[in-house]
Amino acid sequence: MANFLRKIKINTRDLMIKYAKGNNTKWYLSFFSFAEASFFPIPPDLLLMAILGSRQEHRWIYYSFLTSIWSVLGGIFGYMIGFLLFDSVGQWLISLYNLQEYTSVVKEIFNQNAFWAIFISGFTPIPYKVFTISAGFFGINLFIFIIASTVSRFLRFFIVGFIMKVFGNDISGFIYKYFNILTLVFAVGVILFFVIIKFH
Repeated sequence: MANFLRKIKINTRDLMIKYAKGNNTKWYLSFFSFAEASFFPIPPDLLLMAILGSRQEHRWIYYSFLTSIWSVLGGIFGYMIGFLLFDSVGQWLISLYNLQEYTSVVKEIFNQNAFWAIFISGFTPIPYKVFTISAGFFGINLFIFIIASTVSRFLRFFIVGFIMKVFGNDISGFIYKYFNILTLVFAVGVILFFVIIKFH
């Protein structure tokens, strides 16, 4: 299953790059942004980078906003899956992507601080859908979930968009290769930043 999912990711990434210049670019980006937050395995960053690397870097704010807003909406959909359909659809999705080991980890993180758990989820290698579905299942306050998701998703995709605006294709290959590591490093940086401010 792992090799099958890896093959799907590679093929989907190549498809994203292929259609980054098409007339339906914004619709592809909207779909992947929505789907990844609730049931699809491919992060929309890949398509966002492909689009901005195809001589559209001047529209980075537009595409970053589009990615962010649809990701938040997809996160709300994932929350509803966890809240209403966890025993059926939610469990099936978690099993499909072999994410069972993450659910107990996410539960412990939620117990510490729900807002920060959802905020940081936008930058960790743990798939965002695990947090959105689990947030619904564990009954995390929906308002807190939406606020944290909005801040997290907008920050993430606007950073990706700005990096592509500045560096373009010169850095996209590096990001593709070390995507999970970079997001984790950034998450640690964000945590340290707020800890320093809190205790300064």
